[in-house]
Amino acid sequence: MTETPVAVEQILARIAGYEQRFGALFEEYFRGLGADLDMPAFSRFTPDCVRLLRELSLRGGKRMRVVLLFEAARLVTAEPVEGLDAAALSVELLQTHGLIHDDIIDDSPTRRGGPSTYYAYRDQFPDRPQTALGLALLAGDLALALSLQVLLDAKAPLAVRHAMVEAQTRAASATFLGQIADMERDFTPVPDEEVLNCVADYKTSRYSVLAPMQLGLLAAGGQPARYETELRRYARLAGIAGQLRDDYLDLFGDPATMGKPTGTDIRDGRRNYTVAAILRVATDAERAVVESALGNGECSAEEVDAVREIARRHGVPETMRAQLRRLAELASAEAAGWRPRWRDEAVTFFEYLPLWNLDRIR
Repeated sequence: MTETPVAVEQILARIAGYEQRFGALFEEYFRGLGADLDMPAFSRFTPDCVRLLRELSLRGGKRMRVVLLFEAARLVTAEPVEGLDAAALSVELLQTHGLIHDDIIDDSPTRRGGPSTYYAYRDQFPDRPQTALGLALLAGDLALALSLQVLLDAKAPLAVRHAMVEAQTRAASATFLGQIADMERDFTPVPDEEVLNCVADYKTSRYSVLAPMQLGLLAAGGQPARYETELRRYARLAGIAGQLRDDYLDLFGDPATMGKPTGTDIRDGRRNYTVAAILRVATDAERAVVESALGNGECSAEEVDAVREIARRHGVPETMRAQLRRLAELASAEAAGWRPRWRDEAVTFFEYLPLWNLDRIR
């Protein structure tokens, strides 16, 4: 497939439009949320919870789940689609839920350039750690409930609303199971590729790729159940490639470009794609170096550099880049097969997307 400047320019313009439209939509949603929620009249904690949800949600990045959602609808039609805005709100509210709970699990003080919801509550209740933990958990739970409520209230036929709720509920369940498996993975000395791919599929592919596509198609009347096998193949390949890319960048990326330090997964003891690849090829002495750094929150930059040098010595970066390219090309080819069925311009987006992700590792 050859990228043309015109096609790329058109897709980038559409993405920019989605980001602008959704930013305004999310602002409007949170402006009305306080009035719409049936909150206890006396409560001070509940409005504060909504405020923290708003702050975290509106600090979002490129909103690629929203982009996938709108482009999935464009597979069927370029006309305005009822229920699409509600579906966009739903996928981002589910993401807010996931971020809040991730930061509790990882004990992360920051998120998206600001305090995590958990640490915001810890600052409010320095002498009541269980209260801070409980309120953060409940904030995440509220975001999950709201992600389903907006679908139930969507301006769409009843059957479409129920189908969207079912798709989003299944995606949320898969993500929770994926998070459990993700934590279990780190107890495995050297996770094999099947385990790593399964975790990425549950934790990332199903709710970050598959669910937005399903919701977009449902809203546009596209009947995704008829094409579930193809959609799942694409989502799995794209999701695994995305996770592989993130794991690669955590050790081999440029901190200046990413805006965050490298080696975080090493310090957190994450036995991800990169760590597993290193451990498979390391000598006994090298493995000892890697294991001493894994899970050491005080691990120095020099120790991370030592792990990075072991990886480079064995060609791990090159192997991972080749694997990522293979996955991206397979996902692109899968999308290309949709052309006889769906609109060309949207198919082109799904073809390009996995290959564009390669640019981040060059």
